[in-house]
Amino acid sequence: MKGLRTGYTTGACAAAAAKAAASLLVDGRRAAAVSITLREGETASFPIVSVEAGNGWARASVKKFAGDDPDVTDGVTVAVTVQKASSPGVAFEAGEGVGRVTKAGLSVPPGEPAINPGPRRMIEAAVREVTSEGLTVRISIPGGEELAKRTFNPRLGVVGGLSILGTTGRVHPYSSSALKSALTCALDVAAAAGVNGPVLVPGHIGEQAARRHFTLGQDQVIQVSNEWGYMLDQARERDFSALLVLGHPGKLTKLAGGQWDTHSSRSGSAVPLVAKRAEKLLGADLSGHATVEGQLAALPGDQRKQLAGAIASRVRSAVEERTQKRFGVAVVLINLKGDILGESGDVTPWPRRD
Repeated sequence: MKGLRTGYTTGACAAAAAKAAASLLVDGRRAAAVSITLREGETASFPIVSVEAGNGWARASVKKFAGDDPDVTDGVTVAVTVQKASSPGVAFEAGEGVGRVTKAGLSVPPGEPAINPGPRRMIEAAVREVTSEGLTVRISIPGGEELAKRTFNPRLGVVGGLSILGTTGRVHPYSSSALKSALTCALDVAAAAGVNGPVLVPGHIGEQAARRHFTLGQDQVIQVSNEWGYMLDQARERDFSALLVLGHPGKLTKLAGGQWDTHSSRSGSAVPLVAKRAEKLLGADLSGHATVEGQLAALPGDQRKQLAGAIASRVRSAVEERTQKRFGVAVVLINLKGDILGESGDVTPWPRRD
């Protein structure tokens, strides 16, 4: 982290643009830069890319800088149009490239613009430095609808564009906070949709396999990336009755070894763990294989199933311990083609397709 640059959230950029637009609307002042106060009391200054005004409205824009964080929205233009309103307070609207919430369980209700409570408070505080009049604030991010396809938004029921996010106003480089926030939202959406038995998978291959082998609801499958410890802790706090963990043993074997962040740069390889289990269980030497996929493919079918079942059992025990046996846990291991290698636990809460 040392030497890496921090950046600003879309919420902070929107607050700065809103303040500049309000200044132009109320005072006729075309600001080249504005300062806002972030949540932790820090003052931040933002260059204003453009300002314009018309009959009863004003617009200003800020270019987002995410620092050294690999943020999909880095460099986007956040444009805010402000109009005076007859009613008091600040009303929010979604413009081009900003999504709208369609599912329950998120921090704003269905039908509302996907502008989270933290950014709403920040934006309101910024415009209140200029005027106490009632205002309508419309936020736009040109190109945001296309960018949103690379985020969790479609899965969470946010349609039409990006979400306006941020709690502190700062983006910290290589922080997983944004991912964790999205994953927590996915659990909340599942719970609000009446899901009793969510299915946690590492990624796209796991989701495809889960839907191929089991009959599952739209919001039931959640891709957790590498955040297994965090997601299991979050699931434990919710009123689920069962949990299915499904994925490739190259990832999930790490859970049996107590590695709850499975990113390759933050965890060890699963290859020696599988080799050790194969030697102990089958007397087989799999140490010469570079991948878990290769290790399992090298075994005869019956031994492959036996080893995969044993690994699944150990993963299930680890998950049960992590979740304090809050609910029933089942584990299904697949290969890269999505075929089931082995499983452990009761999978009857998830109807099989085959």
